[in-house]
Amino acid sequence: MKHYGDCQLPDALPITRVAVATEPEMLDPVPGLRMELPGFEPRFVDFPDYIFRITDDIWHKRDLAYIEDCYTENCQIHTQTGLIVGAETVIANTAATLKSFPDRRLDADNVIWSRDPDAEGDLFYSSHRITSKMTNSGPSEFGPATGREVRVTTFADCAVRNNCIFEEWLVRDYGAMVIQMGQDPGVIAEKLAIEDRESGFSLHEHHAANRRNMDGSRASFETDAELLVKRLLESGWSDHSLYDFRARGDYPYGDSLYGPDQIGTYRDTWLSGFEDVRLRADHVCEVPYIGDAVDVALRWSMTARHTIDGRYGKATGETVYILGISHFRILNGVIREEATLWDDIGLMRMIEGIRLGQ
Repeated sequence: MKHYGDCQLPDALPITRVAVATEPEMLDPVPGLRMELPGFEPRFVDFPDYIFRITDDIWHKRDLAYIEDCYTENCQIHTQTGLIVGAETVIANTAATLKSFPDRRLDADNVIWSRDPDAEGDLFYSSHRITSKMTNSGPSEFGPATGREVRVTTFADCAVRNNCIFEEWLVRDYGAMVIQMGQDPGVIAEKLAIEDRESGFSLHEHHAANRRNMDGSRASFETDAELLVKRLLESGWSDHSLYDFRARGDYPYGDSLYGPDQIGTYRDTWLSGFEDVRLRADHVCEVPYIGDAVDVALRWSMTARHTIDGRYGKATGETVYILGISHFRILNGVIREEATLWDDIGLMRMIEGIRLGQ
């Protein structure tokens, strides 16, 4: 894996730091290559520039046809609620989202990335944290248009080669979306689970292979900050000494917490309905922030047996799978800020689907 400093070309402008760059700087960057980008369009100055500007082209300029230029024909997009395959499906889904939320914006909070050469050549990996503001002006999978304004966080992790995304992991805070649209998350999850069952789809069975393949970390932890995040994951999220006393944590449903005490209570409450929790690191990368602070992105998987009544209703006894993504800001050897997200509506939908089949 190559980090930010390994990729910077000598005598070139610094590689874009999305978390601190201004919007004009990113929309119209000073020309000149800042890192090697084999196979990419010459207009891009570095890899975070590619991620920022293709997002702007597709979502803000509404150039949906451009998706065919930056997604492979058979790309795979992994979500909590299923697999999306192919650039044409991405185009259709994007168009459907814009019908439900015509004014939707995707503002880049951060792009944490790495260059991961493999057997097939240069592979670039990005973890893009996005804030979307939008109005629910059309019907969606959750029901008729509500006319309400919504603000949600999304994480999009992308594997990219030769200017094209060939694999993506997408996690959106549907819980926050549903609540801001004036709906009940439990009712929506049950509705979607019933629709799954009527169509012959089992979300639990869809993730059967993911539940079986939980052995060993797939991430390569190299820097001190990455190793700190590894310690947190290996502790089962329980080592609160890794947080600064002023740490801020953002979680599903737009929940924002302050300090290791609130963060620890939140996690303990979330996990209280599960036993046999297993966590696996799937990818990690790091970029500099300001001064000595660095930002680390972690994509992770979790399995756990739903054995205790509580937040997710009556226990089903079955093992569930969760896809999650976290961003950490590390300063002075501890976590100062964290944003962790999983699709909690998707998780409830899975559990409701299990319950309907019992």
